[in-house]
Amino acid sequence: MKRAERQYALVDLLRGARRPVSVARLAREFGVSTRTVERDVASLQVAWVPLYADHGAAGGYSILREYSLPPLNLTAAESLAVLAGLGLLDSSPYQSAARRARAKIEAVLPDEHRASVQQVLGSVRVIDTSAAADPDVPLALLSDVIAARRVVRIAYAGGEEGGSASPVETVRDVECTGLLRGGDAWLLVGWCRLRQGIRGFRIEAIRRLDVLDEVAPPRDPALLEADQARWATRSLG
Repeated sequence: MKRAERQYALVDLLRGARRPVSVARLAREFGVSTRTVERDVASLQVAWVPLYADHGAAGGYSILREYSLPPLNLTAAESLAVLAGLGLLDSSPYQSAARRARAKIEAVLPDEHRASVQQVLGSVRVIDTSAAADPDVPLALLSDVIAARRVVRIAYAGGEEGGSASPVETVRDVECTGLLRGGDAWLLVGWCRLRQGIRGFRIEAIRRLDVLDEVAPPRDPALLEADQARWATRSLG
């Protein structure tokens, strides 16, 4: 199991636990050392996932209940739309979370809807023009980093916009503002302190990502809007 997948699985386990879970139990659950568990927890806390420690004989780690969404009652059409949308995220930074979300929705589909929903989903095909890269950084945590407005330091192997034929690796501090789907690629969008402007960084060209202990300062939203105006973009929110 990759680091990002393990961290998301760790969050899911804590969500379902009725009492704090010890480091030793988490280590056994994921087949790693207790030190690895502590590092995972530290990384998640840096990304502002609300994990906290309970001390004492029955102590361990817990997660704020508010971090989980309440159950949803979906119609067959709504379930189909959600499952199809999650399927489109299979080659995105949200791949692991999307697969787990699909499994949860499929598990609670009413029996009278299950066959028809699965039949329609089976008729949908997606052509990916390029295979998804296998990143070495926990990119699945990017959504939390963006929501927390954290600054990240990336080692980036690409041209100014990630399209150079002969990429040169540079280290950049980026104030994360969002994710952009452009053609067959996902890009991390933010204010690049190296170039002093809004830039988009192809996810597969990010060789390393470190979350810094800094919240991005306020910037004029018109800067991002002006940059996005060059493209036919739409928000998912």
